[in-house]
Formats: sequence, structure tokens, C-alpha cells
Amino acid sequence: MSNAQTSPAMRAVVQDTLGGPEVLRVAEVPRPEPLPTEVLVRVHAAGVNPVDWKTRQGGGMAGVLGEPPYILGWDVSGVVERVGFGVHTLKEGDEVYGMPWFPRQAGAYAEYVTAPSRQFARKPASLGHPEAAAVPLAALTAWQALTDTAGLEKGQRVLIHAAAGGVGHFAVQFAKHLGAHVIGTAREAKHDWLRTLGADELIDYTAVRFEDEVGDVDVVLDLIGDGQDRTSTRSLGTLRPGGILVAVPSGVAPELEEAAGARGVRASAYLVEPDGPALARIGELIDAGAVSVEVEDVLPLDQAAEAHRRGEEGRTRGKLVLDVTS
Repeated sequence: MSNAQTSPAMRAVVQDTLGGPEVLRVAEVPRPEPLPTEVLVRVHAAGVNPVDWKTRQGGGMAGVLGEPPYILGWDVSGVVERVGFGVHTLKEGDEVYGMPWFPRQAGAYAEYVTAPSRQFARKPASLGHPEAAAVPLAALTAWQALTDTAGLEKGQRVLIHAAAGGVGHFAVQFAKHLGAHVIGTAREAKHDWLRTLGADELIDYTAVRFEDEVGDVDVVLDLIGDGQDRTSTRSLGTLRPGGILVAVPSGVAPELEEAAGARGVRASAYLVEPDGPALARIGELIDAGAVSVEVEDVLPLDQAAEAHRRGEEGRTRGKLVLDVTS
């Protein structure tokens, strides 16, 4: 007897082949069952991230997931429906959020997910599920990169590229919370908003070359990468001796590492990890009013393709979220 016949069904956004947003479709698939130490979470909302559409196209985490079919998404906010044997930190009915399994498949674009209980944290009480679903991957990326990788300290100067994006707007707030002097790159239209989040200096990258405007930086958080504009390479010149560049999207090529060494600075690649305790800390900052969450729009699950189209335009302020209950 097949699993589809023995397991309850659920709605999910699946893709059977790599390609554009049009490959995403809603289908009925078997509901997962929690193993020992895992919880079954009824998903209320799922965040949409750049890694999602990159993976859909064959980049991102496609090499980890293998060939389709699969279910995209890692950002989850929902309610614990069942707990597996050995789970003591959560109980049925708890509202939780998390970034389970990354970079393995989590299947967040679905009505249910299962994952180890300690990859979740209790949802910030001040947030609804759509806002909470916008937090995990972006906020953990910013938090871990600044605290664990860069070791950002009070009084240091940090340059954050793409400061108005999903990761960037959290990074601005975390860096300010840590006592840093925060410099961000973003289009001028977003400068006033970023100042309310704590940015001390802002550079319109469409009007000037950022490396001509800023220097003596301790940490560069590069959320753009060393693509056509060579943002990572150009950022090396803004660092003071001993400073560090954390390159998130494209990693560190040997040429970049060599160029960094020649300047007496460091270049580090970075990939986010599931981190329930860090999410609990981030939730405390959110509930205390020290960190705000920006959601540009919430779309129903069956508009996942439209969410990808909009996200790929690269003009989103904050995050896009899927409402899995609609």
C-alpha cells in the first residue's frame, strides 16, 4: 500500500521540474508524520526568500535537494499539532516559528511540516503568524553573520549592503542593538525608513560608488555578492586593516580571498544554520520593541509563483509571505 493511501493529505506548492515561477503548482501530497524528537507543525504562514527562487531555477540549494519534485520553503510560523516521543520543550498548541532542516528540504510551502523540536522557538507574542514567518531565515542570517562570524562589537563600524532587504533590515537593527555605527547601501527612497531602524549613514548606490563614500570599516556584510558589480571585491577597500568581509550570496572565490589577504583583511563565506536558541533571543528583542519586522505583502498559498516573480525583481522592502491558511 502506498504512503499516499495511508497518510492524510495536505495542500502544498510543489515543483516537478526546474524553471521559472510557472513550475510552481498547488497539489495534494501526503502529510508528514513526526519521528521521535520531532514535532508536527500546522503551518499558518511561510516566508519567501531569495534562496527559494534560486533553488527553483537550479541554483541555491538545488544541489542539496537533488532532482525535483520537491517542496520549497524554509521559513515557518504555525502551531504544534503533535509531538513525537522525547519532546519536552514544546507541547501541542504552542505557537512556534523556525527555519527547520536548512539546507535540506523543509517543505514550508505546505499545510504541515515536521522537524526536530529544538529547531523551533516560541513565536514572538507581539507578532501574528505572517510577520513571524518573515523572521527566521533572514533574521538568523543577519544575527549569525554579525555575531558568530564577524564578532561585531560595540563601537565598531559596519557596512551593510542591500540594507533594505529581508536580511538587511534585520542586520541594521541587530548591528545597532550591538552598539555598532551602522552604514547601509540602499536606494534613496528607502533611506528615511532605514534611519528609523537605526542606520547612522546611508549611501544611494545608484548615485555614487559606495567605496568612494565610506572607509575605515570593521565589518562588511555583503548581501549582494561578487557578481556583475563586483560588490565584494570593491568592498575590500572600505575595510580597515584586520577587518572582515562576510560574503553571503556568492561565497568567497580564491581570487577574492587572495585580494583580501593582500590588503591585510579577511573574507569569509557564510551559510545560515537552524538555531532555535538564537530565534528565542531574537523573539525577545522583537517583543521588547528593539527589532521590528517589515512585511511588504502577504499572498495566498496558490500565488506562490507571483511571490517569486515579485521577489526576483529585487525591489522588495522587507519580506514577502505566503498565507498557508487561505
